[in-house]
Amino acid sequence: MDMELVKKIHKAHTGVLQIDGELPVSTMEELGEAYTPGVAEISKIIAKDHDLASKYTVSGKLVAIITDGSAVLGLGDIGPQGGLPVIEGKALLYKRLANVNAIPLALDKVDVDEFVQTVVNISKSFAGIHLEDIAAPRCFEIEQKLAEKLDIPVYHDDQEGTAIVVLAGLINAAKVVNKDLKDMKVVINGVGASGLATAELLFKSGMKNIILVDQKGVINSKETSLNDYQYDLMKRINYQTTAKTLADAMNNADAFVGLSVGNLVTKAMVESMDKGIVFALANPKPEIEPELAKEAGAVVVATGSSQHPNQVNNILAFPGLFRGLLENHVQHFSSEMEASVAEGLATMIQDPKPEKIIPGVFDKNVVKTVSDAVTKFVKK
Repeated sequence: MDMELVKKIHKAHTGVLQIDGELPVSTMEELGEAYTPGVAEISKIIAKDHDLASKYTVSGKLVAIITDGSAVLGLGDIGPQGGLPVIEGKALLYKRLANVNAIPLALDKVDVDEFVQTVVNISKSFAGIHLEDIAAPRCFEIEQKLAEKLDIPVYHDDQEGTAIVVLAGLINAAKVVNKDLKDMKVVINGVGASGLATAELLFKSGMKNIILVDQKGVINSKETSLNDYQYDLMKRINYQTTAKTLADAMNNADAFVGLSVGNLVTKAMVESMDKGIVFALANPKPEIEPELAKEAGAVVVATGSSQHPNQVNNILAFPGLFRGLLENHVQHFSSEMEASVAEGLATMIQDPKPEKIIPGVFDKNVVKTVSDAVTKFVKK
């Protein structure tokens, strides 16, 4: 891709978004309907019943995408302004793919309580909160506190979005290798926001043989360096293993899910797996190049890149998810709903093959499938 051209495009348009109106304002009558004196009547109605704001104003259909830029994929802590192009791009994807209105908001990196209170203070303008690129472990606490304080859905794409698409991919990958998903031994490398959320969803979906690995090696609940969220999850999973290193953990493993950094996995590690499923999702460099993984005997290989088959990308989740949440006036987002969405996404591939376990990001049925999965869950 020509990065100079990319810079010219973004500069020429001053970003990738603009605000457009729903009503015409070309006559005095239209002015009165859209603004004064008409809005006074709308304000009086809402003043009597604040819940009506979501019926009469943009607050009923607008999602806030919020970042502090502390954990931008592949770039790290680059600050709120640095993170703004990412969430601006996601706002564009919401509109173009699912006709969901979203606005990017960059917040300074302040302490958790101040961040939470800031979002709470502006929340009456929105129908949902999409958190993005916020470093762990503060992202867990921020999401949890916001979910407790707000009556609109709170979603962290790095957590729930990743977990949903990974589970969808694993459901179909298990079919390819003819294994029961719940019996599979899964190694997750990387225990930040994405890794922990993915492990949590897999565990709640019935997968009990999960080994978590960080840069120091295999982790367990006895380690003193774990944060509260890592410790709680490890205690609940309680998978007993003698493995100490990533190589140890991958020996006889059924699946590897990489949510870490590039070039960590060797051919020998993949060769030691049992009909291996390899999700090397680090960007821009995967934990192992797909070609090397296949040479080493991996049956199914997925990456986060559009350059290879089986792209595991959060774009498959968030546009349709929020369309379903808004259409069904959902107030809270749950792990049970995550699992239902993942299962719905997986059903799009009727006959999974090694090169096709998950739909493409531009498959026009993705948004509707995900949205319908939310509706089905809400109405069951």
